[in-house]
Order: sequence, then C-alpha cells, then structure tokens
Amino acid sequence: MVVLLLGLGLFLGIHLLPAVPPLHDRLVGRLGPAGYRIAFALIAGAGFVLTIWGYGIARADGPVVLYDPPVWLRHLTLLLMLPVFVLVLSAFFPGRITSTVRHPMVTAVKLWAFAHLLANGDVASVVVFASFLAWAVVDRISLKRREAAGRVAVRHGPLRNDAVAVVGGLLVYAAFVAHLHEWLIGVPVV
Repeated sequence: MVVLLLGLGLFLGIHLLPAVPPLHDRLVGRLGPAGYRIAFALIAGAGFVLTIWGYGIARADGPVVLYDPPVWLRHLTLLLMLPVFVLVLSAFFPGRITSTVRHPMVTAVKLWAFAHLLANGDVASVVVFASFLAWAVVDRISLKRREAAGRVAVRHGPLRNDAVAVVGGLLVYAAFVAHLHEWLIGVPVV
C-alpha cells in the first residue's frame, strides 16, 4: 500500500499545484514555463507508474474487502461511464459540450471515480477512486476561483468538435467494454 500511496501523492499532488497560484507562479518563475512543464510531466509520470504498480501489488496481495457491491451497481457503473470518454475527448476538442460543462476533464474524473467506487469495495480501489474523486472536487472548486480571477479560460469551439467527442467517446467506451478494460486493467467489464 506504501507504493500506491506514494504514487497517488505524487500524481495528485503535482496536479494540485495550479490550485495554489502563488506556489505555481513561483515554480514557473524559477524553472521557466518549459522547465515547469517538464518537471510536472516527470513527476506526474512517476506518480502514475507508482500508482499502477502499487495498485497491482495491493491486488496481488489479496484484496481486503470493505464492502461487496451488489451486481446492479456494476450495471449503474456501466451507465455512468458512458459520458466519461465523451467528456475526456471534449476537453481536447472543445465545442458546446465544453462551453456547457466548463471543465469536462475534471467532470470526467469525478464521474469515473464515483462510478468505480460503486463497483469496487476493496481497500486499494477505495483509496484510488476516493483520492481521485477528492482531487477532482478540490480542483473544480479551484478552477472556478481561477476562472473568476482570469487565470483559466473555458475554451470554445465549433459544433463539429462535439460530434468528434461524442462519436469518438462512444467508440472508445465500446472498446473498453468489449476488450480494453480487461487487457489494460486485467478485469473484464462484462
């Protein structure tokens, strides 16, 4: 569990830096914009790898179960995951979805984490998904403040970007349900 917690601390911690503008600005000033982005990417990457490795270790050690979700919650998880990939793609292809949701990536993380908390009751899963959900809530509050201060702007784009996000997101969702989740995570969805 130590590796998992270290990974989450690095990954989510570095993603919280923009929520603290004085610290963020000081680091950008000291490292320069490119240096900051490189350091951010390296720390986030290391945290991501450690999180995945730590989660794998925790699962291999035999999961400690906090709660055993009923089967119907797994079906609800499938339904809640439907817009997640659309929201993720709309963060890269801003259109009306982005204008409406404002911060689609953070919304996607909240939905993803909440949905997975419904379907997974082992300690490692609860730690991972609750951590991401907590980060997303804090980040959304921070984004609202940074947006009001003019530090963050919601991007807009043409309607065709929404079509790309919807069609692409649904295709990725179908691929995850069919095979990708089992191939990447080791757990079949259905």
